[in-house]
Amino acid sequence: MNRTMYDLIGLAAGVCFILALKGLSHPKTARRGNLIGALGATVATLVLFAYNAPLNNLGWILGALAVGLIIGVPAARKVQMTQMPQLVALFNGVGGGAAALVAIVEYLNLGAEATTAEVIFTVFTVVVGCVSFSGSIITFMKLQELMTTRPVVFPGGRFVIAATLAAVLGASGWVVVELGTTPLLVLAALSLLFGILFVLPVGGADVPIVISLLNAFTGLTVAASGYVLDSTLLIIAGTLVGASGTILTRLMADAMGRSLFGTLFGAFTAKPQNVSAAGEERPVRSGSPDDVAILLNYARRVVIVPGFGLAVAQAQHTVRELADLMISKGIDVAYGIHPVAGRMPGHMNVLLAEANVPYDQLAEMDEVNPTFGQTDVAIVIGANDVVNPAAQTSPGCPIYGMPILEVSNAANVIFLKRSMRPGFAGIENELLYDPKTMLLFGDAKASLTKVVSALKAL
Repeated sequence: MNRTMYDLIGLAAGVCFILALKGLSHPKTARRGNLIGALGATVATLVLFAYNAPLNNLGWILGALAVGLIIGVPAARKVQMTQMPQLVALFNGVGGGAAALVAIVEYLNLGAEATTAEVIFTVFTVVVGCVSFSGSIITFMKLQELMTTRPVVFPGGRFVIAATLAAVLGASGWVVVELGTTPLLVLAALSLLFGILFVLPVGGADVPIVISLLNAFTGLTVAASGYVLDSTLLIIAGTLVGASGTILTRLMADAMGRSLFGTLFGAFTAKPQNVSAAGEERPVRSGSPDDVAILLNYARRVVIVPGFGLAVAQAQHTVRELADLMISKGIDVAYGIHPVAGRMPGHMNVLLAEANVPYDQLAEMDEVNPTFGQTDVAIVIGANDVVNPAAQTSPGCPIYGMPILEVSNAANVIFLKRSMRPGFAGIENELLYDPKTMLLFGDAKASLTKVVSALKAL
């Protein structure tokens, strides 16, 4: 295959990536967009083999592909929706780490023949790729609760992070000035350390934003490695991921009601919270599935607010059954979707799409908030932080300033929870103690199944 044909096919694959992003911008076309992106990636891989014909290392390459397939396919097919954010974090980290390793290998192959531009792009790829890799591992551990989900801060933490960043920049200059393996490995080690320190101060509620940011980092490393490898395809794909990830990060930060800098480093300046009623036993109003069914039977409008608890219980099909039953009784039903509900961007959209919930029933936060005043019942299923009034009333708390779904304006609130344990941000929800809130304790799927049975009997 000649270079012209290679470039034309690569351009077609790049167009597939662009169409994939367009498709992923809306739930209705997301599946098609994903398939188009997969087609583009397959074409890009095959054309690379046809053009370069790497016969000398073909066995190693096919072996690596086989290992990737053996690990990746079962992991993607068997992963539960509750663990999807962890999988995304790991895949993203592996992508950044792979780009960094490729850049290091290519740098060593070029040796003294490397141009200044190639060295600079290599340095950029190694730094950002290593930061993405180690940072993604920390987000995985936070999501998996292998470590605390609270911000990890220590005395002088800001200065340690700043000093590490300065060391990374110094090592970068060292690599550019003095070519060699040692400076590059030192740079990689410092970058890995900075990635860890970069993510540790982030609290659990802000992890989705960090996942999006690290995804943008990975895209930038791929684009930079594309320059080093003289691959237009990598430049296109990496630039698309980097640009879309940056836009998504900005949108997510806006949805949290804070700046990106405040999200990443706000833990160092946060003021201690005054926790009223600490240690006190406060009364709550709990109910039974029959109580909930009676309340729903006489409602005219119901808004369902899904959260991570819905994913934990795998109750998306049951909530769809409940919604269909209410609609058959003439009740207006909508799903209130918060942009950062769950543990990754779009988590609730993916979850409800799995249950084939009609897209026109999904309402974004800005669309549904004005309607809560005319809502008879708001059903909160496993969501906590995204409906917590503390975001509006408690300065200094981790989620203060974050726009929330204002379910407290509904006439009645049904809160499905396993226990009184706080949400991912680790703060108490005053809505649980509101007199118009009824708590239905237990597994969400089991509880909703009982509600459906009771509602059918009315």
